[in-house]
Amino acid sequence: MKKRVIVLGAGLVGGAIAIDLAKNYQVTSIDADQEALDKLAKYPAITCLKKDLSRTNIIQSLVKDFDLIIGAVPGFMGYNTMKAVIEAGKNMVDISFMPEDFLTLDGLAKKHRVSVVADCGVAPGMGNIILGHYNQLLEVKSYECLVGGLPVIREWPYEYKAVFSPIDVIEEYTRPARYIQNYELIEKEALSDPELIQFEGIGTLESWNSDGLRSLVHTMKNVPDMIEKTLRYPGCVEYLKVLRESGFFSYEAVEINGLAIRPIDLTAKLLFPKWKLKPGEEDFTVMRIVVKGIENGIEKSFTYHLLDRYDRTTQTISMARTTGYTCTAVANLILDGSFKIAGVNPPEIVGAQKGNFSYILQYLKDRGVNYQCTQQL
Repeated sequence: MKKRVIVLGAGLVGGAIAIDLAKNYQVTSIDADQEALDKLAKYPAITCLKKDLSRTNIIQSLVKDFDLIIGAVPGFMGYNTMKAVIEAGKNMVDISFMPEDFLTLDGLAKKHRVSVVADCGVAPGMGNIILGHYNQLLEVKSYECLVGGLPVIREWPYEYKAVFSPIDVIEEYTRPARYIQNYELIEKEALSDPELIQFEGIGTLESWNSDGLRSLVHTMKNVPDMIEKTLRYPGCVEYLKVLRESGFFSYEAVEINGLAIRPIDLTAKLLFPKWKLKPGEEDFTVMRIVVKGIENGIEKSFTYHLLDRYDRTTQTISMARTTGYTCTAVANLILDGSFKIAGVNPPEIVGAQKGNFSYILQYLKDRGVNYQCTQQL
């Protein structure tokens, strides 16, 4: 009998995850948005249910008969959703990019003897897996991750499209960026230190500090230098700073005609139509990861390049492919018993375990997501 997987969230990425897992498992997709569920209706292997995932008791009732839970809800729902799943005693892979520190749930997961892998997307996610792998092979001296998902067509005024919750995207522009320099934790405002960088096949993009290191700050204290930067089309930093400094991203409610309104909610409501991908609109994901270190006294450098594009055959956006298939690769490792470390595990723990890295790379390659590696001595 096939194992049973439930995917909480049927958005662009959650939908791609459900479709991929349905090739080998019995899959149920849950969302409060009927329109999102309707897009999965043509797949007979997927059972769709419309449910409110904001309530703990509903989540725990839904997941009780499944072998694995996938968390693909918006970030602001991620922590409570993960906590509810752990308390239900279920294994989980999560991509929600929650603002809270998911490692605070590690003790609870160990108490319930469940395996959870958090932040299991492209970045954070695959970047962590790569570093976790090389941390077992080298004395790692530095890690740099540059990553971005962008529309192929640059459309004024934002030249950007979001595949996640708009509020989750805005978090990248407001959450202080942390990086490691000479073993010291450095904190700067998001959007700081912009830099123009050339990428083959794409052209010039603009990078800036974002808070993408996440768990690596805690798990890779042996690495003296680590940084993650987000990529956008040139010119975006200036107008995002204007919006931020003008208060449009604030969570502090203001009174308008007797109503208390959070500027962030209004901004997200206004931006979503501008950021929403139109049917058939194409995107790409670009990422460059450089890991430098010493092996047997020899300095080595490994660079991973990713340039993934919208799949016209399956009409799957690139960000859903690169994020979703990393998640489903790890889901398979848990379902077949290859990964069963109790607790809440960041992806670098998965990458550190022998055999997982090569398996994930091949799994992605089989789905057309190709990481090209170059090595320098």
